[in-house]
Amino acid sequence: MDQTTDQIIVLDAVQIDQKIRRIAYEIYENNYGVKELILAGICEQGEVLAQLLASILEEISPIKTKVLLINLNKQNPSEPIPEEDFPKNLTNKVVIMVDDVLNTGKTLAYSLKPFLDQKIKKIEVAVLINRSHTAFPISPKYTGYELSTTLSEHIVVKMIGKEKGVYLT
Repeated sequence: MDQTTDQIIVLDAVQIDQKIRRIAYEIYENNYGVKELILAGICEQGEVLAQLLASILEEISPIKTKVLLINLNKQNPSEPIPEEDFPKNLTNKVVIMVDDVLNTGKTLAYSLKPFLDQKIKKIEVAVLINRSHTAFPISPKYTGYELSTTLSEHIVVKMIGKEKGVYLT
């Protein structure tokens, strides 16, 4: 890990791209034969990660992808999620919930709400960083990097731009 100012770089841009590509291959392998995947990106970074995974999946496989934005209020996750952009019929679809960092699982747990009333084939979770501080019964099927941290440490993920990287602060 390289130290820059008060941040420690955990993953650089090249490493992030490698992790995302590996996750895309794992998703393809575990969903071989599926015609379409729904990648549900949790607001901001999760949506960026979902878009990146979708473009790689369409490059390496015949699977069609649809990216949905889960516009969750992370400060108050029990607030209803606007569902106007959600497809009404996800019967027998595979949904992959996507976020940049998994801390306690609370954000992902609340993000499941719009999908629970539909007859989905399966729901899987993909995260770039898993901090393993689970307080909710959420565990990722696809993880880019496992990182043991204290609860007081903070992870910053920048997916685009010159400062692309994962930082520990």
